[in-house]
Amino acid sequence: MDSLFKRIAYIYIGTSDYSGDRKYYEEILGGRLVWEFEEFGAKVAAFDMGGEPYLLIADHVHAPNKRLIYEVENINEVRKILESRGWKPEGDSFEIPDGPCINFKDESGNEYAILQMTRPYILEKQYQKRNEVQ
Repeated sequence: MDSLFKRIAYIYIGTSDYSGDRKYYEEILGGRLVWEFEEFGAKVAAFDMGGEPYLLIADHVHAPNKRLIYEVENINEVRKILESRGWKPEGDSFEIPDGPCINFKDESGNEYAILQMTRPYILEKQYQKRNEVQ
């Protein structure tokens, strides 16, 4: 049986001290800042810690929290297959910059998401353009 998941696209990390964590991942651990945005009242930054998946820190996610975000080919097809197996999403599908996303939890309460990359690397491209202009 082929896997429904293509790869881990992101590891989403909650932060209770955004600037402290940003400094820690960049200056202490040596991660490369891929992009950073403050929009809709939230600060989020992506770090390359040694290749993909990128580590995302987000101040709108309570710490401590880690959520693996899996890329899927077709989110609607994967949702139907998973629901036929008893899977339950946490809420409805919602859009993030890369594409549609659905959160879910395992039986122990660990948080995950599936993501269809309809706009891959869009934030990285926007961040590069913004920094070229400055």
